Amino acid sequence: MRKQFVVSSILALFAVALTYQIWPAVIWALVIIIPLILVGSYDMVQRKHALWRTFPVIGRGRWFMEFARPFLRQYFFESETDGVPINRMFRSVIYQRAKGSRDTIPYGTKVDTQRVGYEWIGHSMAAINNLHGRPEPRITIGGPQCSKPYDASILNISAMSFGALSSNAIRALNKGAKTGNFSHNTGEGSVSPHHLEHGGDLVWQIGTGYFGCRDKEGNFNPDTFAAMAKKDNVKMIEIKLSQGAKPGHGGILPAGKNTIEIAQIRSVEAGTQVDSPPSHSAFSTPMEMMEFIHELRTLSGGKPIGFKLSVGRKSEFFAVCKAMIASKIQPDFITVDGGEGGTGAAPLEFSNSVGMPLREALSFVCDTLIGFDLKKDIKVIASAKIFTGFHLVKNFALGADACNSARGMMVALGCVQSLVCNTNECPVGVATQNPTLAKGLVVSNKAERIARFQQTTVKATSEIISSAGLEHPNELNRSHIYRRVSQTEIKRYDEIYPYPQAGCLLTKNYPEKFALEMQESCPESFMPAPIDTALRAKG
Repeated sequence: MRKQFVVSSILALFAVALTYQIWPAVIWALVIIIPLILVGSYDMVQRKHALWRTFPVIGRGRWFMEFARPFLRQYFFESETDGVPINRMFRSVIYQRAKGSRDTIPYGTKVDTQRVGYEWIGHSMAAINNLHGRPEPRITIGGPQCSKPYDASILNISAMSFGALSSNAIRALNKGAKTGNFSHNTGEGSVSPHHLEHGGDLVWQIGTGYFGCRDKEGNFNPDTFAAMAKKDNVKMIEIKLSQGAKPGHGGILPAGKNTIEIAQIRSVEAGTQVDSPPSHSAFSTPMEMMEFIHELRTLSGGKPIGFKLSVGRKSEFFAVCKAMIASKIQPDFITVDGGEGGTGAAPLEFSNSVGMPLREALSFVCDTLIGFDLKKDIKVIASAKIFTGFHLVKNFALGADACNSARGMMVALGCVQSLVCNTNECPVGVATQNPTLAKGLVVSNKAERIARFQQTTVKATSEIISSAGLEHPNELNRSHIYRRVSQTEIKRYDEIYPYPQAGCLLTKNYPEKFALEMQESCPESFMPAPIDTALRAKG
Protein backbone atom coordinates (compact mmCIF):
# COMPACT_ATOMS: atom_id res chain seq x y z
CA MET A 1 0.00 0.00 0.00
CA ARG A 2 2.97 2.33 0.45
CA LYS A 3 3.82 2.08 -3.27
CA GLN A 4 0.19 2.51 -4.22
CA PHE A 5 0.00 5.64 -2.07
CA VAL A 6 3.07 7.19 -3.71
CA VAL A 7 1.84 6.34 -7.22
CA SER A 8 -1.67 7.60 -6.46
CA SER A 9 -0.27 10.87 -5.09
CA ILE A 10 1.82 11.49 -8.20
CA LEU A 11 -1.07 10.61 -10.51
CA ALA A 12 -3.43 12.90 -8.59
CA LEU A 13 -1.03 15.86 -8.90
CA PHE A 14 -0.44 15.08 -12.58
CA ALA A 15 -4.18 14.86 -13.26
CA VAL A 16 -4.76 18.25 -11.59
CA ALA A 17 -1.94 19.78 -13.68
CA LEU A 18 -3.42 18.48 -16.95
CA THR A 19 -6.99 19.41 -16.11
CA TYR A 20 -5.91 22.90 -15.10
CA GLN A 21 -5.16 23.68 -18.75
CA ILE A 22 -8.81 23.35 -19.71
CA TRP A 23 -10.53 23.97 -16.31
CA PRO A 24 -8.59 26.28 -13.98
CA ALA A 25 -11.03 25.81 -11.10
CA VAL A 26 -9.68 22.30 -10.56
CA ILE A 27 -6.77 23.90 -8.69
CA TRP A 28 -9.04 23.97 -5.62
CA ALA A 29 -8.80 20.18 -5.48
CA LEU A 30 -5.29 20.69 -4.10
CA VAL A 31 -6.87 21.94 -0.88
CA ILE A 32 -7.81 18.31 -0.24
CA ILE A 33 -5.09 16.46 -2.13
CA ILE A 34 -2.03 18.20 -0.64
CA PRO A 35 -3.04 17.74 3.06
CA LEU A 36 -3.76 14.04 2.33
CA ILE A 37 -0.33 13.67 0.70
CA LEU A 38 1.35 15.35 3.68
CA VAL A 39 -0.52 13.14 6.17
CA GLY A 40 0.33 10.02 4.18
CA SER A 41 3.99 11.02 3.93
CA TYR A 42 4.13 11.46 7.70
CA ASP A 43 2.41 8.11 8.19
CA MET A 44 5.08 6.33 6.15
CA VAL A 45 8.01 7.70 8.17
CA GLN A 46 6.56 7.66 11.71
CA ARG A 47 7.47 4.66 13.89
CA LYS A 48 4.63 4.36 16.42
CA HIS A 49 1.81 2.89 14.35
CA ALA A 50 2.49 -0.08 12.09
CA LEU A 51 -0.93 0.20 10.46
CA TRP A 52 -0.29 3.80 9.44
CA ARG A 53 3.15 2.94 8.01
CA THR A 54 1.73 0.12 5.93
CA PHE A 55 -1.53 1.81 4.94
CA PRO A 56 -0.89 5.58 4.77
CA VAL A 57 -4.04 7.71 5.33
CA ILE A 58 -6.35 4.70 4.98
CA GLY A 59 -4.99 3.17 8.20
CA ARG A 60 -6.33 6.16 10.11
CA GLY A 61 -9.84 5.07 9.23
CA ARG A 62 -9.65 2.30 11.82
CA TRP A 63 -8.83 4.85 14.54
CA PHE A 64 -11.79 6.97 13.46
CA MET A 65 -14.18 4.00 13.51
CA GLU A 66 -12.93 2.96 16.96
CA PHE A 67 -13.54 6.52 18.14
CA ALA A 68 -17.01 6.73 16.57
CA ARG A 69 -18.15 3.23 17.54
CA PRO A 70 -19.64 3.98 21.00
CA PHE A 71 -21.46 7.05 19.69
CA LEU A 72 -22.88 5.23 16.67
CA ARG A 73 -23.95 2.36 18.88
CA GLN A 74 -25.61 4.61 21.46
CA TYR A 75 -27.53 6.81 19.03
CA PHE A 76 -28.33 4.45 16.16
CA PHE A 77 -28.07 0.78 17.03
CA GLU A 78 -28.64 -0.02 20.72
CA SER A 79 -32.08 -1.11 21.88
CA GLU A 80 -33.99 0.33 24.82
CA THR A 81 -32.57 -2.31 27.15
CA ASP A 82 -29.06 -2.95 25.74
CA GLY A 83 -26.96 0.08 26.64
CA VAL A 84 -24.35 -0.06 29.40
CA PRO A 85 -23.61 1.01 32.10
CA ILE A 86 -27.08 2.61 31.97
CA ASN A 87 -29.46 1.43 29.27
CA ARG A 88 -31.56 3.81 27.20
CA MET A 89 -34.78 2.86 28.99
CA PHE A 90 -33.44 4.12 32.32
CA ARG A 91 -31.68 7.14 30.81
CA SER A 92 -34.91 8.14 29.11
CA VAL A 93 -37.06 7.93 32.24
CA ILE A 94 -34.50 9.94 34.22
CA TYR A 95 -34.47 12.66 31.54
CA GLN A 96 -38.26 12.69 31.40
CA ARG A 97 -38.72 12.98 35.14
CA ALA A 98 -35.98 15.58 35.49
CA LYS A 99 -37.53 17.72 32.76
CA GLY A 100 -41.09 17.20 33.95
CA SER A 101 -42.03 15.49 30.67
CA ARG A 102 -44.45 12.61 30.21
CA ASP A 103 -42.83 9.48 31.70
CA THR A 104 -45.51 6.91 30.92
CA ILE A 105 -45.04 4.22 28.25
CA PRO A 106 -47.49 2.79 25.67
CA TYR A 107 -48.22 -0.72 24.54
CA GLY A 108 -46.68 -2.76 27.35
CA THR A 109 -43.26 -3.61 28.71
CA LYS A 110 -40.15 -4.00 26.57
CA VAL A 111 -38.53 -6.14 29.25
CA ASP A 112 -38.37 -9.90 28.71
CA THR A 113 -40.42 -11.23 31.62
CA GLN A 114 -39.35 -14.81 30.86
CA ARG A 115 -35.63 -14.22 31.26
CA VAL A 116 -33.85 -15.62 34.29
CA GLY A 117 -33.31 -12.77 36.75
CA TYR A 118 -36.53 -10.87 36.00
CA GLU A 119 -37.91 -9.35 39.23
CA TRP A 120 -41.20 -7.80 40.32
CA ILE A 121 -43.18 -6.82 43.41
CA GLY A 122 -46.31 -8.67 44.43
CA HIS A 123 -49.13 -6.15 44.43
CA SER A 124 -52.17 -6.45 46.69
CA MET A 125 -55.90 -6.68 46.05
CA ALA A 126 -56.11 -4.29 48.98
CA ALA A 127 -53.96 -1.60 47.38
CA ILE A 128 -53.95 1.77 49.13
CA ASN A 129 -55.12 4.97 47.47
CA ASN A 130 -51.94 7.03 47.15
CA LEU A 131 -53.73 10.21 46.10
CA HIS A 132 -54.53 11.51 49.57
CA GLY A 133 -51.48 13.72 49.74
CA ARG A 134 -49.52 11.70 52.25
CA PRO A 135 -46.20 13.36 53.13
CA GLU A 136 -42.97 12.09 51.61
CA PRO A 137 -41.67 9.12 53.62
CA ARG A 138 -38.60 9.98 55.68
CA ILE A 139 -36.35 8.23 58.18
CA THR A 140 -34.47 9.34 61.27
CA ILE A 141 -30.74 8.58 61.26
CA GLY A 142 -29.10 8.63 64.65
CA GLY A 143 -28.75 5.85 67.20
CA PRO A 144 -28.72 6.00 71.01
CA GLN A 145 -25.22 7.53 71.03
CA CYS A 146 -26.16 10.37 68.69
CA SER A 147 -27.45 13.65 70.13
CA LYS A 148 -28.25 15.35 66.79
CA PRO A 149 -30.17 12.85 64.64
CA TYR A 150 -30.95 13.72 61.04
CA ASP A 151 -34.37 13.54 59.39
CA ALA A 152 -33.46 12.09 55.99
CA SER A 153 -35.21 11.51 52.70
CA ILE A 154 -35.39 7.97 51.32
CA LEU A 155 -33.50 9.09 48.16
CA ASN A 156 -30.39 11.28 48.31
CA ILE A 157 -27.37 12.31 46.24
CA SER A 158 -24.54 9.80 46.52
CA ALA A 159 -20.86 10.66 46.95
CA MET A 160 -19.34 12.70 44.10
CA SER A 161 -16.43 15.03 44.84
CA PHE A 162 -15.73 18.53 43.66
CA GLY A 163 -12.84 17.65 41.42
CA ALA A 164 -14.52 14.68 39.88
CA LEU A 165 -17.44 17.03 39.12
CA SER A 166 -17.33 20.66 38.06
CA SER A 167 -18.14 23.55 40.37
CA ASN A 168 -21.38 24.20 38.46
CA ALA A 169 -22.39 20.56 38.81
CA ILE A 170 -21.78 20.71 42.58
CA ARG A 171 -23.76 23.95 42.86
CA ALA A 172 -26.67 22.48 40.90
CA LEU A 173 -26.72 19.29 42.97
CA ASN A 174 -26.69 21.20 46.24
CA LYS A 175 -29.29 23.71 45.16
CA GLY A 176 -31.48 20.82 44.04
CA ALA A 177 -31.00 19.13 47.42
CA LYS A 178 -31.97 22.35 49.16
CA THR A 179 -35.08 22.74 47.00
CA GLY A 180 -36.18 19.14 47.47
CA ASN A 181 -35.14 18.76 51.13
CA PHE A 182 -32.79 15.82 50.68
CA SER A 183 -29.08 15.37 51.35
CA HIS A 184 -25.99 15.78 49.20
CA ASN A 185 -22.92 13.61 49.89
CA THR A 186 -19.72 15.58 49.29
CA GLY A 187 -17.58 12.65 48.21
CA GLU A 188 -14.08 12.35 49.60
CA GLY A 189 -12.88 15.65 48.09
CA SER A 190 -14.01 17.65 51.15
CA VAL A 191 -16.55 20.44 51.61
CA SER A 192 -15.98 23.20 49.08
CA PRO A 193 -17.52 26.69 48.94
CA HIS A 194 -19.69 25.34 46.14
CA HIS A 195 -21.23 22.81 48.53
CA LEU A 196 -22.10 25.60 50.97
CA GLU A 197 -23.34 28.24 48.55
CA HIS A 198 -27.01 27.21 48.45
CA GLY A 199 -27.36 25.74 51.94
CA GLY A 200 -28.40 22.20 51.04
CA ASP A 201 -27.95 19.44 53.64
CA LEU A 202 -24.53 17.81 53.42
CA VAL A 203 -23.12 14.41 54.28
CA TRP A 204 -19.40 15.04 54.64
CA GLN A 205 -17.44 12.02 53.44
CA ILE A 206 -14.04 11.44 55.04
CA GLY A 207 -11.82 9.32 52.81
CA THR A 208 -8.39 7.85 53.30
CA GLY A 209 -6.79 11.09 52.09
CA TYR A 210 -8.57 13.06 54.86
CA PHE A 211 -9.14 15.95 52.46
CA GLY A 212 -10.39 18.97 54.36
CA CYS A 213 -9.18 17.57 57.67
CA ARG A 214 -5.56 16.53 57.04
CA ASP A 215 -2.19 17.72 58.26
CA LYS A 216 0.87 18.29 56.08
CA GLU A 217 1.73 14.59 56.19
CA GLY A 218 -1.74 13.57 55.05
CA ASN A 219 -2.91 12.29 58.44
CA PHE A 220 -6.20 13.11 60.18
CA ASN A 221 -6.34 16.53 61.84
CA PRO A 222 -9.02 16.72 64.57
CA ASP A 223 -8.97 20.51 64.77
CA THR A 224 -9.74 21.17 61.11
CA PHE A 225 -12.30 18.38 61.17
CA ALA A 226 -14.16 19.88 64.13
CA ALA A 227 -14.26 23.33 62.53
CA MET A 228 -15.95 22.00 59.39
CA ALA A 229 -18.09 19.29 61.03
CA LYS A 230 -19.85 21.79 63.27
CA LYS A 231 -21.15 23.84 60.34
CA ASP A 232 -24.94 23.83 60.19
CA ASN A 233 -25.00 22.51 56.63
CA VAL A 234 -23.10 19.38 57.61
CA LYS A 235 -25.75 16.99 58.92
CA MET A 236 -23.84 13.68 58.94
CA ILE A 237 -20.27 12.38 58.53
CA GLU A 238 -19.46 9.28 56.50
CA ILE A 239 -16.14 7.44 56.77
CA LYS A 240 -15.31 6.01 53.37
CA LEU A 241 -13.73 2.57 53.72
CA SER A 242 -14.22 1.59 50.09
CA GLN A 243 -16.46 2.18 47.08
CA GLY A 244 -17.98 -0.31 44.70
CA ALA A 245 -16.19 0.75 41.53
CA LYS A 246 -12.69 0.27 42.95
CA PRO A 247 -12.73 -1.22 46.46
CA GLY A 248 -9.31 -1.57 48.03
CA HIS A 249 -7.78 0.80 45.46
CA GLY A 250 -8.26 4.31 46.83
CA GLY A 251 -9.51 7.39 45.04
CA ILE A 252 -8.04 8.87 41.88
CA LEU A 253 -8.08 12.54 40.89
CA PRO A 254 -6.38 12.94 37.48
CA ALA A 255 -3.80 15.73 37.26
CA GLY A 256 -5.87 17.56 34.63
CA LYS A 257 -8.73 17.95 37.09
CA ASN A 258 -6.54 19.01 40.04
CA THR A 259 -6.83 22.78 39.66
CA ILE A 260 -5.39 25.38 42.03
CA GLU A 261 -8.80 25.79 43.67
CA ILE A 262 -9.27 22.06 44.20
CA ALA A 263 -5.72 21.66 45.49
CA GLN A 264 -6.32 24.38 48.10
CA ILE A 265 -9.55 22.72 49.26
CA ARG A 266 -7.83 19.33 49.51
CA SER A 267 -4.48 20.67 50.82
CA VAL A 268 -2.49 19.02 48.02
CA GLU A 269 -0.19 20.20 45.21
CA ALA A 270 -2.02 21.53 42.15
CA GLY A 271 -1.58 19.88 38.74
CA THR A 272 -0.63 16.49 40.13
CA GLN A 273 -2.57 13.24 40.16
CA VAL A 274 -3.92 12.71 43.66
CA ASP A 275 -4.19 9.08 44.71
CA SER A 276 -5.93 8.44 48.01
CA PRO A 277 -4.38 5.56 49.97
CA PRO A 278 -6.28 2.25 49.82
CA SER A 279 -6.76 2.20 53.61
CA HIS A 280 -7.01 4.58 56.58
CA SER A 281 -4.06 5.72 58.71
CA ALA A 282 -6.32 6.86 61.60
CA PHE A 283 -7.12 3.25 62.50
CA SER A 284 -5.86 -0.22 61.64
CA THR A 285 -8.20 -2.56 63.54
CA PRO A 286 -11.99 -2.78 63.99
CA MET A 287 -11.66 -1.66 67.62
CA GLU A 288 -9.61 1.37 66.60
CA MET A 289 -12.24 2.10 63.95
CA MET A 290 -14.93 2.22 66.65
CA GLU A 291 -12.78 4.60 68.67
CA PHE A 292 -12.41 6.78 65.57
CA ILE A 293 -16.20 6.83 65.16
CA HIS A 294 -16.55 7.92 68.77
CA GLU A 295 -13.93 10.65 68.24
CA LEU A 296 -15.72 12.01 65.16
CA ARG A 297 -19.07 11.99 66.94
CA THR A 298 -17.57 13.94 69.85
CA LEU A 299 -15.72 16.42 67.62
CA SER A 300 -18.85 17.02 65.50
CA GLY A 301 -21.00 17.81 68.50
CA GLY A 302 -23.03 14.60 68.41
CA LYS A 303 -23.94 14.35 64.72
CA PRO A 304 -24.62 10.96 63.06
CA ILE A 305 -21.44 9.11 62.11
CA GLY A 306 -21.41 6.21 59.68
CA PHE A 307 -19.19 4.44 57.21
CA LYS A 308 -19.38 3.39 53.58
CA LEU A 309 -18.07 0.08 52.28
CA SER A 310 -18.12 -2.30 49.40
CA VAL A 311 -18.29 -5.78 50.90
CA GLY A 312 -15.20 -7.90 50.33
CA ARG A 313 -14.29 -10.62 52.82
CA LYS A 314 -17.37 -11.38 54.90
CA SER A 315 -15.27 -12.07 57.99
CA GLU A 316 -14.09 -8.45 58.03
CA PHE A 317 -17.62 -7.14 58.47
CA PHE A 318 -18.18 -9.75 61.16
CA ALA A 319 -15.06 -8.40 62.87
CA VAL A 320 -16.47 -4.86 62.70
CA CYS A 321 -19.75 -6.01 64.27
CA LYS A 322 -17.85 -7.84 67.01
CA ALA A 323 -15.94 -4.62 67.66
CA MET A 324 -19.27 -2.77 68.02
CA ILE A 325 -20.32 -5.29 70.66
CA ALA A 326 -16.98 -5.27 72.48
CA SER A 327 -16.50 -1.48 72.48
CA LYS A 328 -20.18 -0.61 72.94
CA ILE A 329 -19.66 2.00 70.21
CA GLN A 330 -21.91 1.90 67.17
CA PRO A 331 -22.12 3.85 63.93
CA ASP A 332 -25.42 5.54 63.22
CA PHE A 333 -25.58 4.35 59.63
CA ILE A 334 -23.80 2.10 57.14
CA THR A 335 -23.74 2.82 53.41
CA VAL A 336 -23.44 -0.34 51.32
CA ASP A 337 -22.01 0.23 47.84
CA GLY A 338 -22.38 -2.56 45.31
CA GLY A 339 -19.58 -3.75 43.06
CA GLU A 340 -21.52 -2.34 40.09
CA GLY A 341 -21.04 1.19 41.44
CA GLY A 342 -19.55 3.83 39.17
CA THR A 343 -16.76 6.38 39.40
CA GLY A 344 -14.92 8.86 37.21
CA ALA A 345 -11.73 6.80 36.97
CA ALA A 346 -11.05 3.19 37.92
CA PRO A 347 -8.90 0.32 36.61
CA LEU A 348 -10.91 -2.10 34.48
CA GLU A 349 -10.03 -5.07 36.67
CA PHE A 350 -11.41 -3.36 39.77
CA SER A 351 -14.63 -2.22 38.10
CA ASN A 352 -15.27 -5.65 36.61
CA SER A 353 -13.95 -8.10 39.17
CA VAL A 354 -13.58 -6.62 42.66
CA GLY A 355 -16.41 -6.13 45.15
CA MET A 356 -19.69 -7.88 45.93
CA PRO A 357 -22.78 -6.86 43.88
CA LEU A 358 -25.31 -4.73 45.75
CA ARG A 359 -28.11 -7.27 46.15
CA GLU A 360 -25.87 -9.84 47.83
CA ALA A 361 -23.91 -7.23 49.78
CA LEU A 362 -27.02 -5.51 51.10
CA SER A 363 -28.70 -8.72 52.24
CA PHE A 364 -25.45 -9.89 53.86
CA VAL A 365 -24.89 -6.63 55.78
CA CYS A 366 -28.49 -6.49 56.98
CA ASP A 367 -28.49 -10.17 57.99
CA THR A 368 -25.25 -9.78 59.90
CA LEU A 369 -26.56 -6.73 61.75
CA ILE A 370 -29.73 -8.66 62.59
CA GLY A 371 -27.67 -11.62 63.78
CA PHE A 372 -25.71 -9.37 66.15
CA ASP A 373 -28.93 -7.55 67.16
CA LEU A 374 -27.57 -4.24 65.85
CA LYS A 375 -29.96 -3.48 63.00
CA LYS A 376 -32.53 -1.79 65.25
CA ASP A 377 -30.11 1.07 66.01
CA ILE A 378 -28.19 1.33 62.73
CA LYS A 379 -29.71 2.60 59.49
CA VAL A 380 -28.54 1.00 56.24
CA ILE A 381 -28.22 3.04 53.03
CA ALA A 382 -27.95 1.32 49.64
CA SER A 383 -25.92 2.74 46.77
CA ALA A 384 -25.24 1.46 43.20
CA LYS A 385 -27.23 1.78 39.96
CA ILE A 386 -30.39 3.24 41.52
CA PHE A 387 -32.51 5.01 38.90
CA THR A 388 -36.18 4.19 39.43
CA GLY A 389 -38.75 3.66 42.15
CA PHE A 390 -38.52 -0.12 41.77
CA HIS A 391 -34.77 0.02 42.40
CA LEU A 392 -35.53 1.69 45.72
CA VAL A 393 -38.28 -0.80 46.53
CA LYS A 394 -36.02 -3.81 45.96
CA ASN A 395 -33.39 -2.39 48.27
CA PHE A 396 -35.94 -1.55 50.95
CA ALA A 397 -37.23 -5.11 50.76
CA LEU A 398 -33.71 -6.45 51.33
CA GLY A 399 -33.28 -4.27 54.42
CA ALA A 400 -32.14 -0.81 53.33
CA ASP A 401 -33.66 2.23 55.03
CA ALA A 402 -32.67 4.76 52.36
CA CYS A 403 -30.91 4.89 48.99
CA ASN A 404 -28.26 7.08 47.39
CA SER A 405 -27.93 7.69 43.67
CA ALA A 406 -24.89 9.11 41.86
CA ARG A 407 -25.20 8.29 38.17
CA GLY A 408 -28.96 8.82 38.28
CA MET A 409 -28.34 12.36 39.53
CA MET A 410 -25.64 12.86 36.89
CA VAL A 411 -28.07 11.90 34.14
CA ALA A 412 -30.63 14.27 35.65
CA LEU A 413 -27.93 16.97 35.42
CA GLY A 414 -27.69 16.29 31.70
CA CYS A 415 -25.05 13.55 31.45
CA VAL A 416 -25.27 11.88 28.01
CA GLN A 417 -23.10 8.87 28.92
CA SER A 418 -20.27 9.89 26.63
CA LEU A 419 -17.96 7.83 28.92
CA VAL A 420 -15.16 10.41 29.09
CA CYS A 421 -15.41 11.20 32.83
CA ASN A 422 -11.73 10.30 33.27
CA THR A 423 -10.45 12.61 30.51
CA ASN A 424 -11.64 16.04 31.71
CA GLU A 425 -13.56 16.37 28.43
CA CYS A 426 -17.16 15.89 29.58
CA PRO A 427 -19.17 17.64 26.83
CA VAL A 428 -22.06 18.68 29.12
CA GLY A 429 -19.91 20.22 31.88
CA VAL A 430 -20.67 17.65 34.60
CA ALA A 431 -17.44 15.67 35.07
CA THR A 432 -14.81 18.23 34.05
CA GLN A 433 -12.68 21.07 35.34
CA ASN A 434 -12.44 22.71 31.91
CA PRO A 435 -14.05 26.13 32.53
CA THR A 436 -15.35 26.36 28.97
CA LEU A 437 -17.15 23.04 29.23
CA ALA A 438 -18.33 23.61 32.81
CA LYS A 439 -19.84 26.97 31.83
CA GLY A 440 -22.33 25.15 29.60
CA LEU A 441 -24.08 23.74 32.70
CA VAL A 442 -26.63 26.30 33.91
CA VAL A 443 -26.97 25.89 37.68
CA SER A 444 -30.52 27.20 38.11
CA ASN A 445 -31.94 24.99 35.35
CA LYS A 446 -30.12 21.82 36.40
CA ALA A 447 -30.97 22.33 40.08
CA GLU A 448 -34.66 22.26 39.17
CA ARG A 449 -34.08 19.04 37.24
CA ILE A 450 -32.31 17.41 40.19
CA ALA A 451 -35.12 18.33 42.59
CA ARG A 452 -37.78 17.19 40.11
CA PHE A 453 -36.09 13.84 39.42
CA GLN A 454 -35.77 13.10 43.12
CA GLN A 455 -39.34 14.13 43.85
CA THR A 456 -40.91 12.11 41.01
CA THR A 457 -38.81 9.04 41.80
CA VAL A 458 -39.85 9.14 45.46
CA LYS A 459 -43.45 9.57 44.32
CA ALA A 460 -43.12 6.53 42.02
CA THR A 461 -41.66 4.59 44.95
CA SER A 462 -44.62 5.50 47.14
CA GLU A 463 -47.05 4.46 44.42
CA ILE A 464 -45.39 1.04 44.09
CA ILE A 465 -45.48 0.58 47.87
CA SER A 466 -49.15 1.57 47.91
CA SER A 467 -49.88 -1.01 45.21
CA ALA A 468 -48.63 -3.65 47.66
CA GLY A 469 -51.08 -2.43 50.31
CA LEU A 470 -48.38 -0.71 52.35
CA GLU A 471 -47.94 2.87 53.54
CA HIS A 472 -44.21 3.25 54.23
CA PRO A 473 -40.98 1.76 52.85
CA ASN A 474 -40.15 0.32 56.28
CA GLU A 475 -43.13 -2.04 55.88
CA LEU A 476 -41.49 -3.77 52.92
CA ASN A 477 -39.77 -7.09 53.45
CA ARG A 478 -38.28 -9.84 51.34
CA SER A 479 -41.58 -11.63 50.91
CA HIS A 480 -42.79 -8.81 48.65
CA ILE A 481 -40.24 -9.27 45.84
CA TYR A 482 -40.27 -12.17 43.36
CA ARG A 483 -37.42 -13.33 41.13
CA ARG A 484 -37.41 -15.75 38.21
CA VAL A 485 -34.58 -18.19 38.98
CA SER A 486 -35.22 -20.45 35.98
CA GLN A 487 -37.64 -20.76 33.08
CA THR A 488 -39.98 -22.77 35.28
CA GLU A 489 -39.25 -21.58 38.84
CA ILE A 490 -39.99 -18.39 40.74
CA LYS A 491 -38.80 -17.59 44.25
CA ARG A 492 -39.41 -14.81 46.72
CA TYR A 493 -36.51 -12.86 48.13
CA ASP A 494 -37.09 -14.39 51.57
CA GLU A 495 -36.55 -17.83 50.02
CA ILE A 496 -33.36 -16.74 48.28
CA TYR A 497 -32.10 -14.64 51.20
CA PRO A 498 -33.75 -16.11 54.32
CA TYR A 499 -33.79 -13.92 57.42
CA PRO A 500 -31.63 -14.95 60.39
CA GLN A 501 -33.06 -14.88 63.87
CA ALA A 502 -32.39 -11.62 65.70
CA GLY A 503 -29.40 -11.97 68.02
CA CYS A 504 -28.50 -15.46 66.79
CA LEU A 505 -24.82 -14.52 66.41
CA LEU A 506 -24.60 -13.52 70.06
CA THR A 507 -25.08 -17.13 71.16
CA LYS A 508 -22.78 -20.13 71.03
CA ASN A 509 -25.37 -22.02 69.01
CA TYR A 510 -25.27 -19.69 66.00
CA PRO A 511 -26.43 -20.99 62.58
CA GLU A 512 -23.94 -23.26 60.85
CA LYS A 513 -23.90 -21.12 57.70
CA PHE A 514 -22.14 -18.36 59.68
CA ALA A 515 -19.55 -20.71 61.23
CA LEU A 516 -16.67 -19.81 58.92
CA GLU A 517 -17.04 -16.05 59.36
CA MET A 518 -17.55 -16.37 63.10
CA GLN A 519 -14.36 -18.38 63.47
CA GLU A 520 -12.30 -16.16 61.17
CA SER A 521 -13.36 -12.80 62.63
CA CYS A 522 -11.83 -10.97 65.55
CA PRO A 523 -12.50 -7.39 66.77
CA GLU A 524 -8.75 -6.81 67.06
CA SER A 525 -7.96 -7.38 63.39
CA PHE A 526 -9.47 -6.93 59.95
CA MET A 527 -7.53 -9.91 58.64
CA PRO A 528 -9.12 -13.35 59.08
CA ALA A 529 -7.77 -15.50 61.87
CA PRO A 530 -6.43 -18.96 60.95
CA ILE A 531 -9.03 -21.62 61.56
CA ASP A 532 -9.23 -25.38 61.53
CA THR A 533 -8.88 -26.83 58.03
CA ALA A 534 -11.81 -29.16 58.54
CA LEU A 535 -14.05 -26.26 59.54
CA ARG A 536 -12.96 -24.30 56.45
CA ALA A 537 -13.78 -27.24 54.21
CA LYS A 538 -17.12 -27.68 55.94
CA GLY A 539 -17.90 -24.00 55.59
